[in-house]
Amino acid sequence: MLAHNITKSHILISSNIEAEITKLEASLAPNRVVVFHEEKFLLEHAKAVVAQSYISESATKYIILAASEFHTVAQNSLLKVLEEPPRNIEYIIITPTKSNLLITIRSRLPIKKGEKAQLIHGCELNIARLDYAAIFAFLKANARISRVDAKLMVEVLYYRATVVDMLILTKAQLDNFDKAYRLLELNSRPQSVLALILMGFIDAS
Repeated sequence: MLAHNITKSHILISSNIEAEITKLEASLAPNRVVVFHEEKFLLEHAKAVVAQSYISESATKYIILAASEFHTVAQNSLLKVLEEPPRNIEYIIITPTKSNLLITIRSRLPIKKGEKAQLIHGCELNIARLDYAAIFAFLKANARISRVDAKLMVEVLYYRATVVDMLILTKAQLDNFDKAYRLLELNSRPQSVLALILMGFIDAS
């Protein structure tokens, strides 16, 4: 069975973008795969994707849009082709965290999970039994965390709190998670954002 019969447009959440691209190029062969891999996906890249989309194809062509960050204007310019893709065109968007994408983008494509960062497996913080020493050690270990990885870590902390430690979060704690994403978008210091989340569990105890 050819790849275009089994792979449809989707969003792939993965911190190992290069590895995912390599796997996709291999699995989608012999179909044509066009890759747009950028650190920051800007309007100029979105325009190039749209132009590539309207180059007619006799067989399915896959267009991969991969980036650590997707600018809002660039995403808005892609809405039309994502909702009404040209004939024989499928899109795969790869990014480390779904919070990078607008709700309007996420509503148009199914979301799949790919490879996760090592920091997910290395996060063994027991949020149900947090104390100041544990928070200090955690923040020290993540002193140099990037903004992109900090977004992923926020999702990890939420998963650990609600699924692993099975906590029922207060409204204030939920608000802190929401606020964390907004602060990271505004270039707040990642360590301070993580501290905000964790201190919310100390204050509630």
